[in-house]
Amino acid sequence: MQKIVECVPNFSEGRDSETINAIADAIRRTKGCTLLDVDPGKSTNRTVYTFVGSPEAIVEGALNAAKVGYEKIDMRHHTGEHPRMGALDVCPFIPVANVTMAECVAISKNFAERVAQDLGIPVYLYEEAASAPHRRKLPQIREGEYEGLAQKINRKEWKPDFGPNQFVPMWGATVAGARSFLIAYNVNLLATPNQAHRIALNLREAGRGDQEPGKLKSVKGMGWYVDEYNLAQVTVNLTNYHETPPHLLFEEVKKEAAGLKIAVAGSEIVGLVPLEAMLLAAEFYIRLENLFILDEDQKIRLAIERMGLNSVAPFDPKEKIIEYRVMRKKEAPLADTTLRGFIQAVSARSSAPGGGSASAAIAAIGAGLGGMVAKLTYGVRKFEHLDDKMRAIIPPLHFACEKLIPMIDADTHAFNDYVHATRLPKETASQVKKRAVKMQEGLKKAIEIPLTTMKIGDRAWEAMCEVATFGNIASKSDVEVGARALEMGIWGAYKNVLINMTGITDNKYKNDTTALAEDIKTRAKQKCEEVLTILSKREI
Repeated sequence: MQKIVECVPNFSEGRDSETINAIADAIRRTKGCTLLDVDPGKSTNRTVYTFVGSPEAIVEGALNAAKVGYEKIDMRHHTGEHPRMGALDVCPFIPVANVTMAECVAISKNFAERVAQDLGIPVYLYEEAASAPHRRKLPQIREGEYEGLAQKINRKEWKPDFGPNQFVPMWGATVAGARSFLIAYNVNLLATPNQAHRIALNLREAGRGDQEPGKLKSVKGMGWYVDEYNLAQVTVNLTNYHETPPHLLFEEVKKEAAGLKIAVAGSEIVGLVPLEAMLLAAEFYIRLENLFILDEDQKIRLAIERMGLNSVAPFDPKEKIIEYRVMRKKEAPLADTTLRGFIQAVSARSSAPGGGSASAAIAAIGAGLGGMVAKLTYGVRKFEHLDDKMRAIIPPLHFACEKLIPMIDADTHAFNDYVHATRLPKETASQVKKRAVKMQEGLKKAIEIPLTTMKIGDRAWEAMCEVATFGNIASKSDVEVGARALEMGIWGAYKNVLINMTGITDNKYKNDTTALAEDIKTRAKQKCEEVLTILSKREI
């Protein structure tokens, strides 16, 4: 799955369009980076850039932006309303998809070390990357701002984490680190600004002070009135949406509003939101209302409707959800092509896509056929007594199919690391050793992909047996084909595991992985026969 990291560099320039555009262009030109937003402020004399990319590309994009800033910004002449201490004032790295916070900490340190070395500037680490408790928060590090940095930097406790331990007048200092994704979120109220602020004080983490903390963690907020909307808002920053997601804030505002006998009129997300946050909202309402929704687009629609995200401005998922903005389909050229195109790609005079990708596709079709029959049984009046059973059967088959589809492309790319490793230099003993290690890592990756296909397919068998037992018997042949296809897909993936295993030198890994693959392959054969036997005893 594609790894997505967000970077939000804040540069101390919000008035000179040439500089603002030059920094933006540096990010745009970085391969693997997508610039999402440029937000300049004249009074603050500050521009906030938002871009996303892979862990490798995001560092290059931030470096390229910093180098342009170094050429064009001189802090000796900077004035503005916003607190600041450097030309590139702060540069956080934020996990968005398939990336851990620990990875973003490593990314931020990599950036900090490289930018300090390349530009000769002092860099501090903050938030999750902080090197000491007294410099974890940005206001702590930025206290005294640019004007006080010349004295501050000479104190032992404020020695930079990277770069020179001296004041660089033209630049100042940069703060880099890793933090959670910040969601700017507003809940609309048909109320007074005082009522909105009262609710905000009850809910925000700081509450009304140390003696009266608020109900929700990772929430900063206040209440205000928006003339252009003619309504009040509880406006918040959700600094960790895993602790307090938007839907939880929305539901708590509804409770508070009910107590004050005032109406909630939907909500809005300002800027972008991770897909995960929207799916968390959907799952909450699915559980709350005992709904049965599987498709991602329907889940997103449910979240939009339940939180009233279209209330003051249209919420277009393609524009508002980060993963959709960066066009995830680019990572799946085979799965996203036509069926004709995929078959022609397999039949072309090329080793990839080959049997591994074909096996993943066949297994996906098998699970998909089982899911299809269960879905055709669910909601039909004469099978109404089976609805609860179908609700349990459909998800494992639906999600097995969905998870197998990306394996079509993953298998095609699985061998790339090994091929790259074979091209590494081998002139010295250390190079030979490094090449051997990388080749083994590449082979293991080429094994893990088809093994994952096998594991995903294996988890679908119990549901497939249930479909055979309770599904609409008029679709008997579809379940039969599905079972055979699922078994075939697992068998094909098994063969791809074995063919790559011959070059593995780690005997324990080889024995353990081969045994696991053998078990899954054997179970697939047994379960397929079980499905066919069940169906043979049922009459159409």
